Amino acid sequence: MQIFINYHGMSKNSALYLIPTPIGEGRHNEVLPSETLNILPFMKHFIVENLRSARRFLKAAGYPHDFDNVWFYEISEHNQFDSVSECLKPLADGFLIGLISEAGIPCVADPGFTVVRMAHERGVRVVPLGGPSSVMKALMASGLSGQQFTFHGYLPVKQDQLKSQLKKIEVHANGGYTQIFIETPYRNDRMLETIINVCHPSTCLCIAASIDTEKQFIKTMKISDWKKNIPVLKGMPAVFLIGL
Repeated sequence: MQIFINYHGMSKNSALYLIPTPIGEGRHNEVLPSETLNILPFMKHFIVENLRSARRFLKAAGYPHDFDNVWFYEISEHNQFDSVSECLKPLADGFLIGLISEAGIPCVADPGFTVVRMAHERGVRVVPLGGPSSVMKALMASGLSGQQFTFHGYLPVKQDQLKSQLKKIEVHANGGYTQIFIETPYRNDRMLETIINVCHPSTCLCIAASIDTEKQFIKTMKISDWKKNIPVLKGMPAVFLIGL
């Protein structure tokens, strides 16, 4: 029997569902579990990062309701406390709310974690749903250790700070902890160039780009080998992994 904490006026039936979305070109019913797709029709309140892409996702997933009768709340990393709190108000009336990721699973390299933290503070059930994660798929396919790893999200943009951070990351990688980070697609080539120039030739680097698409590229080699064959990554969503 499940017991739900109820305070701050929240209904015991309310819940925040964390809804993943496809990260590539696959059909929704091929990459998302039925549990994820089947819960969507029971929701009319969604917290999203981008209204247009959220609607596109719901339509492709077979969402049956007219969007004129659906409430969307847009959030970003710059949202203030009050605006995040406003998004959760329907929970007090017992509604289910869906937090939709832009690509992959929510709250990893996106601003959704602030919503989830507030839901916990209010005693609301938080239900994570299954779906694809570019970070986990990259780690799985890298051949690097999945026993101990660190995800850094985005590294500094400024070159001096980036080089300093990469040197620190490499130390941890040499200690057996796989280091994972991402970059904005248009800066991928510069990131790769910096990694190759900063890291030791014997360090292993995995590049996992355009995961779940026809252009998928996943390869792990030593830095010395990457120098001989540098790929062009501009415009491709990519995950970088450094390890032994």
